[in-house]
Amino acid sequence: MLPKLHRCTLLRLGAMSALDRVDLELLTALSEDPRTTVVALAERLGLSRNTIQARLARLEQTGVFLSYERALSPEVLGFPLQAFISIGLRQTELPRIIAELARIPEVLQVHGLSGSIDLLAHVACRDARHLFDTDARILSIEGVERTETSLAMGEVIPYRVAGLIGLARREP
Repeated sequence: MLPKLHRCTLLRLGAMSALDRVDLELLTALSEDPRTTVVALAERLGLSRNTIQARLARLEQTGVFLSYERALSPEVLGFPLQAFISIGLRQTELPRIIAELARIPEVLQVHGLSGSIDLLAHVACRDARHLFDTDARILSIEGVERTETSLAMGEVIPYRVAGLIGLARREP
């Protein structure tokens, strides 16, 4: 699975202070082939297996990798309708609202935003009625003031970090 770089990684690197050339080569190799083995990475980078394992452990400890969860298609699980629900809420209720959203199985992901929308939830549902009911459950959470739903028509650019790794490799 493609390791995802966290947007706050540079703030959390602490002892690492920055990703070096070898780290960036390692991340490039992983972004090109997420299922590659430590042995294959060692061969590709010309380093020992122990060095690769130590670097992977350090990158993991500093928060570079977001998740090792496999990305699965909601459609094959019986949830072909995806949507984004913009959520307006009372800010003082934010931690509790996030916890309640996390308990709704149809909610795949939630981002906190600046501006007029407080949260953006990505949801997957069986059909329009299921989406209506999911939106109603979100609206029923104490502190949620409004929602607006937009259907996802299709993913046109999937999550990716290879371009950012390339930019980081060129920067001093």
